[in-house]
Amino acid sequence: MFKSLLIANRGEIACRVIRTARRLGMTTFAVYSDADQNAKHVREADQAVRLGPAAAKDSYLRGDLILQAAVELGAEAIHPGYGFLSENADFAENCAEAGIAFVGPRPHAIRDMGLKDRAKAIAVDVGAPVLPGYWDLDQDAGRLKAEALKIGFPLLIKAVAGGGGRGIRVVEDEAAFGPALESARREAAAAFGDDRVMLERLVLRPRHIEVQVFGDQHGNLVHLFERDCSIQRRRQKLIEEAPAPGMSEEVRSSLTAAALKIAKAVNYSNAGTVEFVADGTGPLRPDGFWFLEMNTRLQVEHPVTEAVLGLDLVEWQLRVAAGEVLPRTQDQIILNGAAIEARIVAEDPAKGFLPSSGLIGGLPDDGGIRVDRGFEIGDIFPDAYDSLVEKAIAHGTDRKQALAQLQSHLEARVLTGISTNIGYLARLCALTSFAQGGVHTGLLEDEASALAKPDAMAARRLGLAAIAVQVAREREVPDGPSPFHIPDGWRLNAPAHLAVVFTVDEKRVTIALHSDEVQVSAGFAGDHAVVPRRLIHAHGQPKDWTILVAESAGPKAEARGDIAATLFVDGAGASLVERGEVWRYPFPAGDASADSLEASDEIKAPLPGKIAMCHAEVGQAVKKGQVLVVLEAMKMEHALTASRDGVIAETFVQEGRQVKAADVLIRLVAQESVP
Repeated sequence: MFKSLLIANRGEIACRVIRTARRLGMTTFAVYSDADQNAKHVREADQAVRLGPAAAKDSYLRGDLILQAAVELGAEAIHPGYGFLSENADFAENCAEAGIAFVGPRPHAIRDMGLKDRAKAIAVDVGAPVLPGYWDLDQDAGRLKAEALKIGFPLLIKAVAGGGGRGIRVVEDEAAFGPALESARREAAAAFGDDRVMLERLVLRPRHIEVQVFGDQHGNLVHLFERDCSIQRRRQKLIEEAPAPGMSEEVRSSLTAAALKIAKAVNYSNAGTVEFVADGTGPLRPDGFWFLEMNTRLQVEHPVTEAVLGLDLVEWQLRVAAGEVLPRTQDQIILNGAAIEARIVAEDPAKGFLPSSGLIGGLPDDGGIRVDRGFEIGDIFPDAYDSLVEKAIAHGTDRKQALAQLQSHLEARVLTGISTNIGYLARLCALTSFAQGGVHTGLLEDEASALAKPDAMAARRLGLAAIAVQVAREREVPDGPSPFHIPDGWRLNAPAHLAVVFTVDEKRVTIALHSDEVQVSAGFAGDHAVVPRRLIHAHGQPKDWTILVAESAGPKAEARGDIAATLFVDGAGASLVERGEVWRYPFPAGDASADSLEASDEIKAPLPGKIAMCHAEVGQAVKKGQVLVVLEAMKMEHALTASRDGVIAETFVQEGRQVKAADVLIRLVAQESVP
């Protein structure tokens, strides 16, 4: 076994690899960019080396700098994690030339399976099921369109060098093919430096099922059963589980046999995942799945396989890379129960899943289930990389128990400071369709209304936020010696009577408060929240209060399904966290007015990124909702639209230009304002 290991990655996967390496007695080395100088993986490693600026191309993708660090530190092996250089055959070869073990497959396997067109050809050669499509070298737009007409619509355009859901477009008809091809090529070139694409027949109501395979350097090859990764948004996985719901032994036998054929064809070693698309219009069947691609690395969702098999796949990777035989034979690998993983990402579902960054706040979780995380409370979540914050993994005797554990964890998780999808995931766990195993890649779209964030103007939430503000006021240290300086709303011979003003959905909202020694109540829009003081638990420092409020019990509260809410109060407003969802209630600015809260005609960058496309010229008339700019940020394209009908007065955009969050990109004026 190796004595030292360098982890050429960041975030939760770097922390996860460090955990296993340390258990095996290895010295661990981390690498970091300027954005990750104080990151969790840097703190947890025995030693860390700076690579360069925040941009991945200047840091985590600099294989030369990583190898230089490994040589200087005396690392015997490099674990690439996933993403970045994990599927880079040249990097794997460079490691071998430097006398450092690459914890992954052989370079030839990475090359053979790394390009989707080559992988498809191999699958066809070994007799694995493959969807009708086009993956030849001729990339002429006319040839691609002609092949698309042969395949028929709907179909998929997919980046040949793709991964992570990028460079993929669904094309419904012939008219949409040209624009979709242009968009897919542009994204593929930006993400992978390769704009080649392939075409593939679209499976309606598809399920995404993958098989974990593992090989060693002695010719041994096993499968570690399957995972279902069908719950996706924009081709990005959100929920993964093992085993796949509704999987029969007959289908599993066909599926794993196909996966092993493909892996054996390239003499595969170390961890890999063979991915299939399955027909989800009915029960799974042996002739109802087709090969998609092979990922020649560890997958983000590997913990669910670890949970149901009682294995450590990173340990397996390290042992195989060190030349050892696989720890178990096929008949020694046995399923035990079910596991479900939820990816918690820094995105705001209520705002079109807009990525988020900033200082992470909240409370530590209760440790009830496994959580793989790359950040702690008080860390800065950067905007330079993907949006994954942490992964919650629940394991039970069956799927029902695992799902209940996951839902309970998500509803109790308290994260603030950045927007996340925790509440969204908690609502997903509660869906009947999901609970019954009716998974497919379109489920989130089908259930969009049920998954929508509850109303921020709900009287009970507003009331609880106002009560939290009042409790914080009462705990303030008075400026002077007089008790009359305490802002508790005290009145002679009468209950305290106060008000709190928030800005909600660009409107001023005033909540009336009544406070006495027994309880605090807040009313709004004919409804109110009442909290006995015995159920209020407050702690924190002035201007940084943390207040936990539990509503009173009783039939009404029970019927509403109320649970304890956690509230944070600071100088700018209150944040309420309930069932994993966060509502922010800011105090109005000192000069706020109804007019100042109107929507601006300035179209601003919602986050840092690069201008991918611009459809705006000065003097151009536009309609509300019309796409004017496409911003590429956090590995995704974001369409910025006109806020209303009008005319473009000024533009400050240029394709390829880097912009900062809140930079003004376009200014509109009303049509009647144009002379």
